[in-house]
Amino acid sequence: MALVYSDVTIVVDEQDDLFYTRAALQAHRPGEGRITVQPTPASSSPAALAHDMLYALGKRLAPGPHSPDVWLDSVNAAWLAAAAWGVAMGVRHVVVPRAHLLTLRRIDQLLAWRELTGAQLTLLWQKPPRGLPPALARVERRISGRDQFEAILAEPGPIPARSSFPPAPPMAGPATVAVRQSPSQQPRETRAASLRPGRPAHPCTSAMATAQLVQAAPAIGIASEEADALAALAHPLIAGALSVLAFTRARLGSLRFTRDLDITGDVSAIKLHGVGHWHCPLHAVPAWARPLLAGARAHHRLTAHPPEDGVFAPVMVAEARHLRAHAGRLPRLDLSLPAGALVP
Repeated sequence: MALVYSDVTIVVDEQDDLFYTRAALQAHRPGEGRITVQPTPASSSPAALAHDMLYALGKRLAPGPHSPDVWLDSVNAAWLAAAAWGVAMGVRHVVVPRAHLLTLRRIDQLLAWRELTGAQLTLLWQKPPRGLPPALARVERRISGRDQFEAILAEPGPIPARSSFPPAPPMAGPATVAVRQSPSQQPRETRAASLRPGRPAHPCTSAMATAQLVQAAPAIGIASEEADALAALAHPLIAGALSVLAFTRARLGSLRFTRDLDITGDVSAIKLHGVGHWHCPLHAVPAWARPLLAGARAHHRLTAHPPEDGVFAPVMVAEARHLRAHAGRLPRLDLSLPAGALVP
């Protein structure tokens, strides 16, 4: 029997029929926008289910007691990362076996994740339905039978099964500002704002406007193994930032002022900024890096930042130690980020 409430489906499997578990596991097809999340048994970590979600999305947390992913032990940070990847990867349906073993808190976390991403959620409740918590007890219709369960897995969800590259919000201002613009050529008030300590401003136009004027610099190629290692990074801001450094060989400080507006709507180009905006080059984004930058931008938008804020600002604090730690784990990419790299 399946109990359906809005975009949440609870499949009640009192006999713990192997058919339902097997069908749920076989339904895991991230490329089609559907993933199966297997909760880690008896884990006491508050963020354990979010980590399971990240694992199902193909992300791997760095191991060890001094892991650079330690900040993902925070429940909010871990679920936000999972939501950003879900949006960027176009996840439309999430299936969770053995949901009856989840605590009320983790069920609430799953429901909050669904609200944030808009994906469909199917929970396998493999015990009598009388144990359903209040959050799952409200239903609108009932469906029973194996055929109906297979149909639920096969039907399209609310999000298309493709990567989500929403267009960036438009930026006010003329689209004819030069890519290379010296401080002396800028209007007096703009030049003062861009150099004012503690309040960086961005007189440059968006990446979309710049792309209409100049051709983006080609991306520097990297080995597929290195691209795979970057794609497996769990935090979208870390993955996005290191991917930019890999295909541009820019210095870390060039990311400090990278805004939502500096990534084109289709994530095909990104604009970096130098001190005083004297040199703000446009770079082509290779295919392997597009989902990673889409994840970084989704993370930025899910936190309700305005488009003028720096996308990578949260990982640039404390001398960017999280970025440096991850870069040290990828020596073949030569992203050691020496001291002083925060200055472009």
